[in-house]
Amino acid sequence: MKRKMIVAIFFCLVFVLGPLRTAQSAIRIGALYPISGSLALLGEESWRGAEIARLTRNQKGGIAGGQQIEFVKVDVPDVNAAKSEAERLINREGLKLLIGTYSSSLCLAASEVAARAGIIYFELGAIADPITARGYKTLYRTCPKAQFFNATQIRFTKDWIAPQIKKKPSEVRLALVHEDSAYGSSISKDIEAESKTAGIPLVSIIPYNSQAVDLSSVILKLKSEKPDVVIGVSYANDAILIGRQAKELGLDIKAFIGTGGGHSLRSFAEALGAAAEGAFNVDFTQYDVNTKFTPGLTEFVEIYKKMFNEPPRSGHSLANYMGTNVLLDILDKTRGNMDADKFRQGAMAMDMKPGNTATGWGIKFDEGGQDTEALPLMFQWRGGKCVCVWPEGAAVARAELIRPFSK
Repeated sequence: MKRKMIVAIFFCLVFVLGPLRTAQSAIRIGALYPISGSLALLGEESWRGAEIARLTRNQKGGIAGGQQIEFVKVDVPDVNAAKSEAERLINREGLKLLIGTYSSSLCLAASEVAARAGIIYFELGAIADPITARGYKTLYRTCPKAQFFNATQIRFTKDWIAPQIKKKPSEVRLALVHEDSAYGSSISKDIEAESKTAGIPLVSIIPYNSQAVDLSSVILKLKSEKPDVVIGVSYANDAILIGRQAKELGLDIKAFIGTGGGHSLRSFAEALGAAAEGAFNVDFTQYDVNTKFTPGLTEFVEIYKKMFNEPPRSGHSLANYMGTNVLLDILDKTRGNMDADKFRQGAMAMDMKPGNTATGWGIKFDEGGQDTEALPLMFQWRGGKCVCVWPEGAAVARAELIRPFSK
């Protein structure tokens, strides 16, 4: 009852009192997301989370004694647009801080522009390792990087899947299929390193174009390699296509582990139906998770439903909500000062252990700007829901070995 009252008051403030507020001044932030094109679904979903954080903070009085937050939202459907829009926001709009972007390729392009101009870039959802490996002092990322995803996948394969299929780690046959942009390519490099360290043989690495309309050759290649476990790296449409063709062509594997992206979407389970049952997915925090580990998640979901007339479509909105709140907390510390050095002092002073944010992630930036306390969780599609099954503190169900794409 109390939670419903909070949500009701929030919307009263947004839609009734909001227009009457007079802000001391507005802090303008560029928000770069793919709202059109092939990345639009998760791009829009990501922006929604950031927007909820902005509106919520504004209705609580803004930051630094009343300054309101204003997003200058731009559509960046491809790398060229990401580069040109970042340049425009910096040079023509005079912005000192940019956020985004969901896609690693888009982030790499836009953040390069920002770094050269000495402008702060805050990434909330792209995971490729090189983003925070370039030594830029104006770049920060609040979501897990690819290496964290892959370490979780390999550890889960070694510690849980191998015993379940009654094999030693050295006997487990592992394969990787990945889309070939910066996102998938970064995962590929990490999987090679992580699997080698764990002593798990990687029998096949199969890249593909995410825009392809037929991926049967990928499935046939997998069938010929006879893996026990397949790790997949896909966006929205290609995740569904691989699942459908795996079922049609009779791919026989013991376990499948997605890497966020399209495998986190409700549309993946809706399109595949029973064939999605049992698929694992290491990911940003989704919504069937222990809420004691994710304080604020329930309130976020209620506000999201009120604003967009539907439940969240994936954890990308939650990740962007959490990351935007971290950004606004830093700006509050600097009293709205977006000087790169002042901002860095505020960012590097952030120190929060896991289990204290809506995603469950902690906050501690390393010298490259990576949040080292942002750790992904293991989920599994069960009964049309993506439920957390590992680690124990965040789980709401036990993992089960269910052959994917077989029903």
